[in-house]
Amino acid sequence: MPFSIALAGKGGTGKTTISGLLIKYLTARGKIPVLAVDADSNANFNEVLGLSVNETLGSAREEMKKGVVPGGMTKDVFMSMKLEHAVVEAPGYDLVVMGQPEGSGCYCAANTLLTGFLERLTDNYPYIVIDNEAGMEHISRLTTKNVDILLIVSDTSRRGLQAALRINELSKNLKIGVGESHIIINRCKENPSSDILNMIKEAGINLAGTIPEDKTLYEYDLNGRPTIELPYDNSVVKAAFGIFDKIVK
Repeated sequence: MPFSIALAGKGGTGKTTISGLLIKYLTARGKIPVLAVDADSNANFNEVLGLSVNETLGSAREEMKKGVVPGGMTKDVFMSMKLEHAVVEAPGYDLVVMGQPEGSGCYCAANTLLTGFLERLTDNYPYIVIDNEAGMEHISRLTTKNVDILLIVSDTSRRGLQAALRINELSKNLKIGVGESHIIINRCKENPSSDILNMIKEAGINLAGTIPEDKTLYEYDLNGRPTIELPYDNSVVKAAFGIFDKIVK
């Protein structure tokens, strides 16, 4: 079975950036191949990784739904072919993107498609990193389940931390099979206050560590440069690697 890590958090906390740093870490440590999964309908994991995506699981399903199946080919074979085309290969890891759901408002079929496809792929990858959509919707719909680590990303705001703690509580109440839950506080200008540390302690979740605010990372984002290309001596990369060294088996 692969070692799976799912990332969650309020929108704007830097969850996708940290997902990219985790891919950078795993490949640098030789923990390959890795399957990177963009489970956010507003997909941008590929931008962090510097990859182009032409096919998604959602678009594959849309083609099947519209009956765009070549003659002499069953729907199952067609879908299998389209799903294989949706895997983007990179050195040490592959990326698959869930993409937009069908119609307005319903994510269920796209999520089911993603889950089924992941189950088929699990034997091929010792490590899986899942970048989920913001908030708690993915947990309440059970997109995130049976993972070894749920890594919840918060910013330094009280609202960000409260959202992170609610995500942790929901994951426990739904009994979705999370091995360990950890919080990362991102974009820190200083050490967390005693109030913040007490909130985390009372919630019974481990603070995996903090990642500093960084000018170079900001410039990479601003200029559309893949943050996976940050140098290893960058303060964000060093902090993230230190955290991952403690929690990744």
